Amino acid sequence: MMINFDNAATTFPKPATVRYAAANATERYGNAGRGGHALSQSGSEMIYSVRETIGGMFGAEPENTVLTLNCTHSLNMAIKGIMHGGGHLLISSMEHNASARPAAAMAAEGRISLSVFDVSPDMQQTTENLRAALRSNTRAVVCTLASNVTGLVLPWREIGDICAKRGICFIADGAQTCGIKEIRLSDGINILCSSGHKGLYGLTGTGFLLSDGAFPIHPVIEGGTGTNSSSLSQPELLPESLESGTLNIIGAATLKAGAEFVKSRGIDNILAHEDRICRRFISELSQDSRITIYRPSGADCVPVVSFNISGIPPERAAGYLSDRGYCLRAGLHCAPLAHRTIGTLGSGVPVTGTIRFSPSVFSREEDAVRLARVIRGMKPGGDK
Repeated sequence: MMINFDNAATTFPKPATVRYAAANATERYGNAGRGGHALSQSGSEMIYSVRETIGGMFGAEPENTVLTLNCTHSLNMAIKGIMHGGGHLLISSMEHNASARPAAAMAAEGRISLSVFDVSPDMQQTTENLRAALRSNTRAVVCTLASNVTGLVLPWREIGDICAKRGICFIADGAQTCGIKEIRLSDGINILCSSGHKGLYGLTGTGFLLSDGAFPIHPVIEGGTGTNSSSLSQPELLPESLESGTLNIIGAATLKAGAEFVKSRGIDNILAHEDRICRRFISELSQDSRITIYRPSGADCVPVVSFNISGIPPERAAGYLSDRGYCLRAGLHCAPLAHRTIGTLGSGVPVTGTIRFSPSVFSREEDAVRLARVIRGMKPGGDK
C-alpha cells in the first residue's frame, strides 16, 4: 500500500463523506440552471448551497463565489480579467506557474508590463520589496499566500493593506493555504483563488474564485450560462459572467463535502497535526549532514518540507522512495520562480529542484519517521 506524502499536489485519501457525495451526486442532480424540471432544480439548489458553504468559509457572498476547474483556471480568469485594459502587474518571486505564466504571456504580447518582487524570509523586507516595485500604473498584485515549494507563508495581510491604500487589486493564490490557514477576504484580499482538491479535500477538477466585488473582472470565456439566453452578450454580473458552460456538478458536491469535513475537524487542529508531522520529519532528517532542508529557520510555514540529499538527484531519490511505497514529488513543482529564489534552479546550481514532503490530516507520524529512516539510508548510487 502506497503512503501518500504528496498532499500538496492533491490530498489522498479523500474523506468518506467526499466519496459518498460523489456517488450520491450521480444519482440526484441534473444540469444546474438548465431547465425548470426537478433534476435541474435539484442541481441548482445544490450549487447554491456550495456557494454558501465556500463563500461563507472565506467571507464571500454566494453571488461572488465562482466555481472553477482548479486554481490555475481561477488565477487565469482573475489575472486576465483584471488586467484586460492593460497596466502594470506585480507578482512575487515565489509564484507558481499558474499565475506566472498567464502574467508572462500577457507581458510578452505587450498587453501589460510585468515586474517581480523578491520574497525574503524576513517578512518586513518582503513588504519593502513590494513597495519599491510598485508603480503609478500598478493595477494588480498577485501573490501566493504560501509557497508550494518551501511552505513559507507570505505577509498577505500587510500586502493587502498596501494594496488597499493605493486602490490596487490584490489577487491571492490560496492553493496551499485554503483549508490549512484561517483566511478571509476581509484580510485585504480582493480576489481569492484556490483549488478544491488539496486542503479542502474535494475531487480533482474543482476550484473557486471569490471576489469582494471591488474590482470588475472581465470575462475571458463566453458561452451559455442559463441566464438571459436571448442576448448574445455575456452576463455582466457574477457568478454567471465567469461561469460559461456546464459546471462540474459532481465535483462541486464533493467540494462542499470536503469543506464541511475541514470545518468539522477544525482548521487549527488540522494544521497542528500536519505541522507536528513536518517538525518530526525535519528532526529525523536533520540527523544526516548530507540532507539540506529548504525551510527558513523560525519562519511561519504551511506543512510542506522541501529537501535534497547530497549526491542523489531529486528525481532519482523520489523514484527510489516510490519503489518502497512512499509518494513524494521531485523536481520544480511548477514553480521555477520559487526555485530560483531558494537557489535550486539557475546557472551554476549543483542540483535542480527538490524533493517535497507534504502530509495531510490522514497522515501518521510513525510513517514519516519510517520514511526519514529510509531516506537516511540512501547511498549516492541509489542502493541502501
